[in-house]
Amino acid sequence: MPMSTRQEHDLLGTREVPATAYYGIHTLRAAENFNVSRARVHPELIKALATVKEAAARANLDLGYLPAEKGRAIITACQEVARGELADQFFLDAYQGGAGTSTNMNVNEVIANRALEILGRPKGDYATIHPIDHVNLHQSTNDVYPTAMRVAAIRLLLPLADELAKLQEALQEKEAAFAGVVKIGRTELQDAVPVTLGQEFGAYAQAISRDRWRLYKVEERLRQVNLGGTATGTGLNAPLKYIYLVNDYLRRLTGIGLARAENMIDATQNMDVFVEVSGLVKAAAVTMHKIASDLRFMAAGPRGGPAEINLPERQAGSSIMPGKVNPVIPEMVSQVAMQVMANDNLIAMAASQGQLELNPFAPLIAHTLLESLAMLAAAARIFRSECITGITANPERCQELLAVSPALATALLPYIGYEKATEVVRGAVVSSRSIKEIVLEKGYLTSDELENVLTPAAMTKPGTVGAVKQGIKEKGKA
Repeated sequence: MPMSTRQEHDLLGTREVPATAYYGIHTLRAAENFNVSRARVHPELIKALATVKEAAARANLDLGYLPAEKGRAIITACQEVARGELADQFFLDAYQGGAGTSTNMNVNEVIANRALEILGRPKGDYATIHPIDHVNLHQSTNDVYPTAMRVAAIRLLLPLADELAKLQEALQEKEAAFAGVVKIGRTELQDAVPVTLGQEFGAYAQAISRDRWRLYKVEERLRQVNLGGTATGTGLNAPLKYIYLVNDYLRRLTGIGLARAENMIDATQNMDVFVEVSGLVKAAAVTMHKIASDLRFMAAGPRGGPAEINLPERQAGSSIMPGKVNPVIPEMVSQVAMQVMANDNLIAMAASQGQLELNPFAPLIAHTLLESLAMLAAAARIFRSECITGITANPERCQELLAVSPALATALLPYIGYEKATEVVRGAVVSSRSIKEIVLEKGYLTSDELENVLTPAAMTKPGTVGAVKQGIKEKGKA
């Protein structure tokens, strides 16, 4: 049985559209033109656009530009789309030309046809409710799309900041739990002076804290919108009362402290704010990648690596090696972080390619930024719940590695000097003996003195180890 269709027309001609479809001819052409990937327009952008359309409909209704019945039907349709309903009607490829016009028209058509359905009219009866004349009244893609980008970004940015706060708390809990676990420090992957495992986790928490705070604050940079600026930011065809009222409604509907940009031409032309936000998202990704990499290293083993910590076991790690378990959560976090870093570069390139009054690559900026925000928030949540909270320490292994490390000789510097300490280290490495044995053999310090100087726990704090308690003379002092 042939599919029932309806005819719609645009400036290029007439096309058959499925009779049951809420989308229309503009969406149909865009679907044919931009079928390049499996990536779809981010659902948060669709929801944000629907909220912007509701704000416009309410302003136009209040000012008498929309009849009451039509205005109410459009508002109801906008609310449904903003809740995520009719999601199957938004299937356009994320990579599209036209600075977002295709997505804007997709939203206009779905809202118009759903509003017609609410009024009991057939889909495609655009003489009653038109996607452009009514749903897009006093708007342009060039003001509603960037505004929706900002709303969607804020809605995803704040959850990311919250997830980072929870990750920070989890790391701080491990800082306290591991405060007494002394281990070898490492600089450039070589043995360095001792630290506690708690100190390492405390440093991770501090870095995440900075990222969380930066992202929380940068949300303010997204609050200035160009809604009402229409095509180029001049506000042509948008009544002044509408411009003020539509922004008031958008603030109320979103619960976000949005404000009309002082210079709407600037806000229409330039996408640098998204570059700024993306840069800070990238910084958070860098921090998470570094932590994930450290955890993989410290957990490497179980026999051939440091094995200073144990990561929670999440799945079998090999189809051929029995019993192997891989650090899959940190690996996932690192891959997400790399994608976010790559997305940041894409956003910078796309933002730099705007010409004169508009940036045609806004869809790429929207897709990559929203993807980064959503992915990194999910990665932070999983990192915390499936990895960080379940980490345990191997104090015995930490002590074993620490005991044979030549880095302990650093504590000898105030007493025997750099040259003799270097000689001790070389002797210990060549002979596979301990630092203490070499020092005693050469007579540089007594056994009692060494007991206080070579105290790894004391080396994790400021000051000269052993000097006060033992009264040992420091080199160069009487």
